[in-house]
Order: sequence, then C-alpha cells, then structure tokens
Amino acid sequence: MAVEKILDIPNYKTSSLFNDREKVALEYADGITITELDVSEQLFTQVQQHFSDDEIVELTATISWENCSSKFNRALRIDSQELWECKKT
Repeated sequence: MAVEKILDIPNYKTSSLFNDREKVALEYADGITITELDVSEQLFTQVQQHFSDDEIVELTATISWENCSSKFNRALRIDSQELWECKKT
C-alpha cells in the first residue's frame, strides 16, 4: 500500500488512502512549498489539531529542509540519485 499512497499523493485531498492527519500534513507541505499558496490561519489551526507543538516544529523543519535541498540541487545541476524508483505494474 505504501507505493499506492506515494503514487496517489497528487490526489491526496480526495484520496481515501490518506487519513485526515496525513491530508493536513500534505496540505501544510503544499502551503509551505508552493509559492502561490500560503499557510492560512485556518490551515495552521488544523495542523495544531492534529500535531503537537514539537511535531509541528519537526514537520516544518523537514518540509523546509526538503525544499532547500531540492532548490540547492537544481541550481547546481545535481541529478537525482535515483534512491527510489517506482515501477507501475
């Protein structure tokens, strides 16, 4: 099921594969990552309903680190290390 969830991330908002906590985390990641979006007060309230303060800090740090790493690698033309490969069957 893990592979199915990864493949369904683009549909997380409507997917039955994700629980409410996971959907909030993914929406939070979108809000941090996508320039045109933001983390609204409503979304942050939802995050607080599903995660402790320590978990929010860890989640935010992880999302931010992945964003930084991605932009750093893209700017320096560092190719993917192909650490995960999905083969659709």
